Amino acid sequence: MRRLHIGTSARIIGVLVILGIAVFPLYWMFVTSLTSNQALFGSSAQMFPDLTRLGTYGEALSGNVLRWLMNSTIIAAGTCLLTAVLALPFAYALSRFRFRWKSIIVIGLFLTQMLPEALLVVPLFALFRILDLLNSLVGLILVCTAFVLPIVVFILKGAIDGIPRELEESARIDGCRPFGILTRIYLPLIAPTIAATAVISFFSGWNEYVFAVTFAFDPAMQPMSVGLASFIGELSTPVQTVMAVAVMYTLPAVAFYLFAQKYVVSGMTAGAVKG
Repeated sequence: MRRLHIGTSARIIGVLVILGIAVFPLYWMFVTSLTSNQALFGSSAQMFPDLTRLGTYGEALSGNVLRWLMNSTIIAAGTCLLTAVLALPFAYALSRFRFRWKSIIVIGLFLTQMLPEALLVVPLFALFRILDLLNSLVGLILVCTAFVLPIVVFILKGAIDGIPRELEESARIDGCRPFGILTRIYLPLIAPTIAATAVISFFSGWNEYVFAVTFAFDPAMQPMSVGLASFIGELSTPVQTVMAVAVMYTLPAVAFYLFAQKYVVSGMTAGAVKG
């Protein structure tokens, strides 16, 4: 009994230590954003936030920060939605259908992951200029979707491969069409995987920088990643403002991750109970 108590205490302490390591960077950004210049460059570190300096966040919001946050949210949500809409039927087709050039398509998807973003900036810039997609959130959503789509397709394909084909055959006997099979049978079964891929595609759009800084010239059309970098100057950098904006940039992403994680865990638990 005593060994069990010690083991439980050790696990709790381990979880708390890991949680502290994960949360500490966000806490330190918050503390730094509320630290005066004198304390910031002093001989000892300030470990607790000075709540009397919360006006720093009001000063940070006086510019385009809210616009940048909205742009990042639109890009991330658009990438997440468009990726899911395109990846689901794509993964279903690769998993369950036999058609010509299937192997070439799979190899092509793999090859897209070998090309770095910096290599495609110039040709995509020329293409987007022809299509009038520069300085456009739609253009950034499309380019983010293009890069994350192969990853999501392979993840969803693996999830569909693990579902017995007998379920689909039974549905076909009952007269269910492929679209109905995908939405009524496969979609509920791979819901946890869809939630996991939603996190991947969301963060792909939320953290986009290379194409955003190249394709978006107007500050009103830039996402938060580009706007945050604009605070870093050649001669001086407002550290407190940068940290305040970084906190506001991080919290929505953390909130979305916690929200999606709930569905991943609940979906896995439901599947285990049904099994």
